[in-house]
Parts: sequence; C-alpha cells; structure tokens
Amino acid sequence: MPTTHPALVDTHAHLDGPRFATDLDTVLERATAVGVHTIITVGCNLESSQASVALTQQYSQHFPKIYASVGVHPHDSSTLSPQILEQLRELANNEKVVAIGETGLDYFRNRSPHEVQQQAFRQQIQLARQCGKPVIIHSRDAHTDVLSIMRAENAQECGGVLHCFSGNLQVAQACLDMGFHLSFAGNITYPKNEGLREVIRNIPLERILVETDCPYLAPQSMRGKRNEPAYTVETAACIAELRGLTPHDIARITSLNAYELFGVGQVDQAVKIAYRIRNSLYLNITNRCTNSCTFCTKFQDFKVKGHQLKLEREPDTQEIIHAIGDPRGYEEVVFCGYGEPLLRLNTVIEVARWLKQYQVKVRINTDGQANLVHERNIVPELKGLVDSISISLNASDAQEYQRLCRSTYGAEGYAGIKDFIREAVKIIPQVIASAVTVPGVDIDACATIAAELGADFRERIYNEVG
Repeated sequence: MPTTHPALVDTHAHLDGPRFATDLDTVLERATAVGVHTIITVGCNLESSQASVALTQQYSQHFPKIYASVGVHPHDSSTLSPQILEQLRELANNEKVVAIGETGLDYFRNRSPHEVQQQAFRQQIQLARQCGKPVIIHSRDAHTDVLSIMRAENAQECGGVLHCFSGNLQVAQACLDMGFHLSFAGNITYPKNEGLREVIRNIPLERILVETDCPYLAPQSMRGKRNEPAYTVETAACIAELRGLTPHDIARITSLNAYELFGVGQVDQAVKIAYRIRNSLYLNITNRCTNSCTFCTKFQDFKVKGHQLKLEREPDTQEIIHAIGDPRGYEEVVFCGYGEPLLRLNTVIEVARWLKQYQVKVRINTDGQANLVHERNIVPELKGLVDSISISLNASDAQEYQRLCRSTYGAEGYAGIKDFIREAVKIIPQVIASAVTVPGVDIDACATIAAELGADFRERIYNEVG
C-alpha cells in the first residue's frame, strides 16, 4: 500500500513574478515535500518568458525539474512585434522550454483589442507548429473565437492544453476532438464551480492535467492567500473525489499525461502484472481475448489509469504471486488486465487458491465465454475461490453483441454469455452483468436481461477503462 506522497506535475505556474521573489527556495522545498516533483513556469510576455527560462537554469542543481514555456498572454498581445516573436523562437530552442504560451484570448478584462489578441494568438499557434512544441492556451469569455482560431490554424498539429479550463462540457468536447488536454486549477474547489466539476466527471482522465496558476487561484482552503505549487495536491484530491479514485491514481495518471504532452516528469512505464487502482489490486495475466470489441481502447493504447499493461509474455503462477506481494490490506484482488483472464483458467484457480489463504476477496472480470472456450461448464471450479464476478453482457441481443464485440464464436457467443450468467448465479456469491454505454446501446434493456438472469447490473462508462 502506498505510504509516500503522490508524485505530481504542476503544469502551469508563474514563478518569475514579484510574489515569489523573496522565498522561492522555500516554496520549492514545500512543493518537493508534498510530492510536486515537476513544475512548468509559464511566460506571459518577453520579459517573463526570459525570466522563466532563467529560473530553469538558476535551479538546475537544486530543483532540476523546473521547465518553462515562452509566449505572450492576451493581455500583453499588443506587444507582440515581429522582433519579439523572433526572440520567443530563439528562447524556444532552449532544452528546458517545453511549450509556447500562454497565449489565447481574454474577453473578460479586454486589456488588448480583440483583433490584436486574435492576431497574436494565431502567430503563436504558428510558432508552436514551427517549433514542434505544444501550445498553452488561455481562454476567458472567448471560447467561440478560441475554438475557431484553433481550427483555422490547425492547432491539432502541435497539440496542447486549455489551461485553467473554464468552459462547459460542449466546449470541452470540442477541445478534446482536436486532441487537446484540459488543465484544472484550485478554483475547481470553489463552491460555485459545480459546472467545472461536472466537466471533470465527464471527460477522459487521459486528457486531464493539474496546475496551480500560482500565485493566483489558491484552492478553497487557502482562498485569499498566495497560491503555490504545493497546493497542486488539493486540486488532485478534488479530481480524485469526483472520479471515485485516490489521489495516487490521479497523480499517476496526470503525471503520465504531462509526460506525454510536454515530455516532462518521471513516470513508471514498466509493464505491470499487478497494478493498483483505488484500493483494489488488479492482475494482468493475459492480453489475449475471445472478442475484438469495437470500443476496446487497447487497439490504440495498452495503458489503463496510468499503468502500462502490454505484456511481452504471459506470467506464470509464481511470477503473479511474486508481483502481488502481500495481498492483505486491499479491498479485493481482481483478475482483469487487458485480456480475458479465464483463458488461463488453471492459473486463475491456482492464484485464487493462494489468495484465499489470506482470506482476500477475489473478483474476476470476464467476457463470459469461458464455457465455450473450455467446452465445459467451468463455473463449479470457481466455487469457494471467487467472491464476485463481473460479466460483460454489453448488448440486448445477439446481433447487437456481435456488431459491437465481434466474438470469435459468432452468434453463439451471446447465448454462451447468458448461459454463463445463469450458471454463475448458482455458485458465485455476487454476479454482476455489465454493459458499456456505447452510443446506441439500450442500457435499460441490458439491465432487464440481467435481472431476468438473476444478476445485478452495472453501467460501464464508454471510453473509461479501469
């Protein structure tokens, strides 16, 4: 069980300003103490961009994981001359510069004319594309124009992030459709910001970043005080609560996201046999499957909640047990991974028998076609070893199931799943039939079928794995 602080990346800070001039060393020490191991300090004009790059050099020994972005904020967009744009280009060549920005539009304060902001925004997207770096975008009361310019300038070619995201779910989806990330700051903890929390509940975790935007936007517990990188932990904790995960889960996921977007931070991408999500331990024992589901994300990526699950080979029983370590303290141990665990029935039985020596709750996530695979009813062999089994029903009829899940058993697959559920409810204490909320699937009909078969029912969110 984790005992250390979760490792986090503050993807948007302003460390170069006067509010950190006298105690930045202490601020960085506090960040390190709570696990904020990487910080991107963001330029707002030429001077602050230069100062941000200088900070990466100044702290290269004592806090080497400070990185910088260089750009001109919409408030200062009237200063962006061709000469300054060229100086930003030169700064971007520094190895510690990981992005262009922050740039964008701000129609709330209107400190520069809209057309001037728009031109500066376009130029900096072009610069990001030319430099091959992501762009950090500020959007306040200007979402329609921001999205229009992003599309017109092909911002998806460089990618980037909408920092301190303030839009609704529709705006969020438009950004996600262009491949952008969304970053959230301490203001998500403010009581009035339920709209932002609703966005967080409904977007893929793989596109979420955390930030402070310090010295601004301190979280609710520190509201009115200077914000600083250490308070990233409060934003992560809020996201964890909203998504039913732990702060360690959110730290792992968002750190990987930051690494993939900006190339910063340190992430563990060793292939996992046993991996923790929430307070459960999952076992990844095979990548083989009897289905080729149209909605399965492993056809794009083998990462689940920040864990790398692409096996080079299938582990044997002793390797699995070694990977588990001490199983006590977990709420449950789950045979899941990125494949169909009951393809390895004997291994599942051997490991489950070992786990039961420690009185550990055991669950299996399965596609329900194991009886077809093994050409016999295998459910009685799980008696006394498995406390819970989750079976992917996924459709209300065989035709829909085959269209979505593409079973190697054809139409026989769906009938086999229903038979498996009928057998499971006779022997296994908890049987759950599940369905993924793929657009067009009749979830209510799936729930009705589950009830008729004697199983509980659970919706699984489309594009949400783990």
